Amino acid sequence: MAEFKLPTNSIVKMNGKQFAAPAGVTNTRRFKVYRYDPDSGENPRVDSFDVDMDSCGPMVLDAIIKIKSELDSTLTFRRSCREGICGSCAMNIDGTNGLACTTAIADIQGDITIYPLPHQPIIKDLVSDLTNFYAQYASIEPWLKSDTPAPPDRERLQSPEDREMIDGAYECILCACCSTSCPSYWWNPERYLGPAALLASYRWLVDSRDDATGERLDDLEDPFKLYRCHTIMNCAQVCPKGLNPAKAIAETKKMLVKRRL
Repeated sequence: MAEFKLPTNSIVKMNGKQFAAPAGVTNTRRFKVYRYDPDSGENPRVDSFDVDMDSCGPMVLDAIIKIKSELDSTLTFRRSCREGICGSCAMNIDGTNGLACTTAIADIQGDITIYPLPHQPIIKDLVSDLTNFYAQYASIEPWLKSDTPAPPDRERLQSPEDREMIDGAYECILCACCSTSCPSYWWNPERYLGPAALLASYRWLVDSRDDATGERLDDLEDPFKLYRCHTIMNCAQVCPKGLNPAKAIAETKKMLVKRRL
């Protein structure tokens, strides 16, 4: 699988195939879409599609679906909910990671460039291989660990104050926009857990019902897993849910410092 690295991948042919809108259509927007088919043996390229905006929905995902339906059925991408909930349609749009289903076409000036999430192996076209990303999420063991059995007749209860501690951490949809926009993650993808996994880790570190705080912190006591974060803040800028992984990472570092005192 080829690895796509914005913006210096010199093997990408910028002048790929041209797909014009039907005759008589005057209200169009041009979409320049990254294409790569590993089975073809060809280098990646960028195809141009002129889309009729009078018969297209307002979001970038609407245009991509229209391209696949009417102009080129071989275009490959992920999508599911179309409501900014599942994270499936995460990609690089106009140079910024985001969800195609919540990115308005009207908010982008000029031609609209669409690439897969950067610095990940490419399966085909706009589909990135997120195997490593999900493995890192699994490595932080994102589930409740308790030394006491659950009450037989009710849920494990929290005070409102304790419940508020996980606000801003539990809402992550694992779209990978944050991690794939992080230079530290680009440089150390095998050892640095990245913003998404570390935000998920923090969500359990501050959960009053979890009894494995010490164990979780021990696992993060590593030169790379946590400390490769340099607070560049790309993660917070691109998160489609408005979360701040960098803040969670900083709070985790503070927890480790306090434990040493």
